[in-house]
Amino acid sequence: MHAMQLDRLLHSQGFGSRKECRALIRAGHVSIAGVSCEDPFADFDPGSKDGSAGLEFQVGEQRWHYRAKAYLMLHKPTGYECSHKPTFHPSVFTLLPQQMLLRDVQCVGRLDQDTTGLMLLSDDGQFIHQWSSGKKRTPKLYEVTLKHAVGEDFVAHLLAGVELHDEPAPIAAAACELSSETTLRLTICEGKYHQVKRMIAAAGNRVEALHRSRIGGLDLDGALAPGQWRWLEAADLHTLATYD
Repeated sequence: MHAMQLDRLLHSQGFGSRKECRALIRAGHVSIAGVSCEDPFADFDPGSKDGSAGLEFQVGEQRWHYRAKAYLMLHKPTGYECSHKPTFHPSVFTLLPQQMLLRDVQCVGRLDQDTTGLMLLSDDGQFIHQWSSGKKRTPKLYEVTLKHAVGEDFVAHLLAGVELHDEPAPIAAAACELSSETTLRLTICEGKYHQVKRMIAAAGNRVEALHRSRIGGLDLDGALAPGQWRWLEAADLHTLATYD
């Protein structure tokens, strides 16, 4: 990648407008690899052509690595809406650093406010379209807590397909297995509106709690507590795209 002026580099990472970034630099708030730089027009090699970590820099007390694109994993807690303009609950975007908002990071698909688990976010429009499109039939694994106890006949019903309102043909689970009498692991590929809840209702039960634990081949990082996020590295992106 070609060298970038420092003010442009900071701007691309969500640290403000070009003017605001120049002011930060001239005020001595920016250092590169531990060395202060007060020239906003100094050139640096960002060292990243995709979402991988590149040049390390520091703005005030905040350490950062340049990333050409932002690819994130978030452990969504309950009670958050996947919208920049939420209606009744706080936005998931309040869980991210301000830099992500300035980079216009968006959710890759959505989860209901009462659904928890794995969310992907990015500022890469092509990535967002690829992984949110129902045509791709990406498998998504949900841990479902049911109101009423069920048996293997309930699983068989979901695997055979259920009738959903406004759908021309039955919708079947890609995979389903009981974890207990009131919990099951359900995989779907379509990503239709409220699909899991509607499928469970159509089969004669009710969802009490819903948690997404996997998208494609990528599992939610067990080290992330609800509300925490981390960058997706190259290995994560490869894992995401690797599934049967």
